[in-house]
Amino acid sequence: MGVIIFKPQQIEAQSFQIIDRLVGDMKLPQPQADIVKRVIHATADTDYASNIIFHPDSIHSGLKLLRGGNNIITDVNMLKAGINKNMLERCGGKVRCSISTKRVRAKAGQWGITRAAAAMRLLGHELDGALVAVGNAPTALLELCRLMEEEKIIPGLIVGVPVGFVGAVESKAKLMDFHIPYITNIGRKGGSSVAAAIVNALLKLALNLIYS
Repeated sequence: MGVIIFKPQQIEAQSFQIIDRLVGDMKLPQPQADIVKRVIHATADTDYASNIIFHPDSIHSGLKLLRGGNNIITDVNMLKAGINKNMLERCGGKVRCSISTKRVRAKAGQWGITRAAAAMRLLGHELDGALVAVGNAPTALLELCRLMEEEKIIPGLIVGVPVGFVGAVESKAKLMDFHIPYITNIGRKGGSSVAAAIVNALLKLALNLIYS
């Protein structure tokens, strides 16, 4: 058994040294590689070294939105909780999630859809130009795709990595049909921790705390 480290900075440094050894041959440019490594750090899952997909304009668009003080819209409160509020406030933005509001609950029942999907539908044109992060609910991403297709609502960046056995693969494939900035992944894996790691990595980039 090796020596157990208790100092946070040393733990992080050693973690990234291990990640570098495990995925050092990633054929990704910076800062994409750094974002992927932070997802691996958050999940301990090296599969993300080969299954995260970046639209060519994704990082540029994300940094422009964050440095412009824009808010982040999330599908669920778990993802909202995982985003670094201090860094986001330093950029001038806040996190918004409306899944738990009375109006969303009522409309979800009326429309016969999930609350995550209803929340996106009710936001409507507030999603135009926004940074939207979906980490848990495939239905939220599918509704977002419907809004883009049918109502011509175009977010500035979509971080779309919902997890699950029903709709997750399909929603990500649908997202990649659109010619707008996105960061997503292939397969059933994903989740709020993955989406939060991506957003927090973008925040670090926006604040020049890591590669710029």
